[in-house]
Amino acid sequence: MPRIAYLVSSAREIDLRDSSGHPTGFWLEEALLSYERFAAAGADVVVITPDGSAPVPDPYGLEPIFHYPAEDRDYFASVYRTFHHDPDDIRITLHHTTELDLVASRRIALRLGAAGCTPAQAHDVVSRAAKIAWAQDRKLVDVMLAEGLDGGLPEAALRDAVEELNAASRAVRDDRLARLAAIEGFASPQALSALTDEQLAGFDAMFAPGGHGPMVDLPGNADVARLLSVLHNKNATIAALCHAPALLLSAPERLDGQWLFEGFRLTAYTNEEEDQNAIGRLGMPWLLASALQNAGAIFDDAVYPWASHVVVDRNLITGQNPYSTEATADAVLKALELR
Repeated sequence: MPRIAYLVSSAREIDLRDSSGHPTGFWLEEALLSYERFAAAGADVVVITPDGSAPVPDPYGLEPIFHYPAEDRDYFASVYRTFHHDPDDIRITLHHTTELDLVASRRIALRLGAAGCTPAQAHDVVSRAAKIAWAQDRKLVDVMLAEGLDGGLPEAALRDAVEELNAASRAVRDDRLARLAAIEGFASPQALSALTDEQLAGFDAMFAPGGHGPMVDLPGNADVARLLSVLHNKNATIAALCHAPALLLSAPERLDGQWLFEGFRLTAYTNEEEDQNAIGRLGMPWLLASALQNAGAIFDDAVYPWASHVVVDRNLITGQNPYSTEATADAVLKALELR
């Protein structure tokens, strides 16, 4: 049974330009879904934090907007592709997906279907409205009402679809928190600082989920450097997601004086994605993507923000953002020859 060192930040605060001591932690979706995927595949997953303190979810990551049901996110993807066929032209920002009610498209389409529209007709109506909302920075329901794209539905039915989505997102969030609470390792993690090199060598891989917490306690950490050195020397899989590639900045130099991951192709949370989220807009102390490039990495990001993107280079696996969670975990399982 492969053993995975599941390294989670235990940071609880981050100093931002406009908010000193701002609450932070790990990203719930990334940490929970990856852990469950590894455990379900039969891996022995050992939760570790740098100092042995219990980690906490990033409060920002608990907002319902980050827990849309998969079927709603997928339907919205099918909607915006109707007005942007070339991925290079797509610019769907976090603002579009979280503040304009565009992800309610599926639930509005279901109501249109109940009112007599075919699935194709309903999809066409919400797609035309979504394009206007996207281009003019207006809320989807407001556009449908003002532009005669309501399909005959009353305002109350359209608003109800949005509230239904919000309630479903809260339910997904609450379910994830309950599942996380049932994992003993998150309540009582092992301390990386207490593990010997010999114990670290007993792991077949390491994985670290993101959130802004990893920007605080994983870079410049001597114990993280030990873990990276031990696993890299045995060519074990080293994987990190979203902000967690910040841990690579702890890696020591090689014998030739270069950074341990000099010339490796990797990805991480991009500067553009950082500029779009509420934490980043408070002023990050430093930018992860820039720091990795300056260290010597070949940075490889998706053609547009928030796309699922995973990069595998030798024994290093990195994922760009929360939407890359499942694909990154699957890449780790493939490296470990697990399903």
